[in-house]
Amino acid sequence: MATVIPEIPTSSEAVLEKAEAPKRPYPGALIVVEGIDGSGKSTQLYLLKRWLEIGGYRIHFTEWNSSPLVKSATRRGKQRRLLTPVTFSLLHAADFADRCERQIMPLLHGGYLVLADRYIYTAFARDAARGCSPKWLRNLYSFAPIPDITFYFRAPLDVAVNRIVAGRPKLKYYEAGMDLGISLDRAESFRIFQERILNNYDQMVETDRFVLMDGTVRVNKLQKLMRGIVEERIKLDQFAPKKKRHEAKQ
Repeated sequence: MATVIPEIPTSSEAVLEKAEAPKRPYPGALIVVEGIDGSGKSTQLYLLKRWLEIGGYRIHFTEWNSSPLVKSATRRGKQRRLLTPVTFSLLHAADFADRCERQIMPLLHGGYLVLADRYIYTAFARDAARGCSPKWLRNLYSFAPIPDITFYFRAPLDVAVNRIVAGRPKLKYYEAGMDLGISLDRAESFRIFQERILNNYDQMVETDRFVLMDGTVRVNKLQKLMRGIVEERIKLDQFAPKKKRHEAKQ
């Protein structure tokens, strides 16, 4: 069955559709970026992070698969090619749970603006592409707080794949989806694997209230749009230094 590709907004009006912000049990806010490899999401989040840092806002950055508690086990499993889809998924879930408990939740309760390069939706898209049950994955990550904004950077498959292949001397075994036996050729396996992930992301656009961003738009234009959405949906004053907060009230 062919996957229906969602239409990408071309104007700020299309993207800035008001959605009711769910009530939070904490004063902080969570901004997430998602997308397949090569979609441009990490570049845009870095630029947003620098803009907020220069402004003196209280922020914290976290990224997928970065917990020191799990990193060594994941590395050994990859090196020996021992990871099945389920064990790989559980390792990522353990990594996320550790960062959620030690970083994300304490900082949200402490009134920080948390920026996440990849979030639970990466597991929903990538692990499902490896054959894990979507329902099982949703249940596995049911403890995770829902983001205030989830930016989904969508670039055409060929554009995203070419960006990655051109920038790397060799694709890694699991990165290319070689564990799935899709193809003996790493580049071809990577392309097919990324297509599966892309299709899974596309299916979450409406159900998970993604803010769809065109990954082919110029970097500076896309960053301007991203900042505008953040300013529209999040009260940045509450994360500003005390001096700025005082000036804003006057």
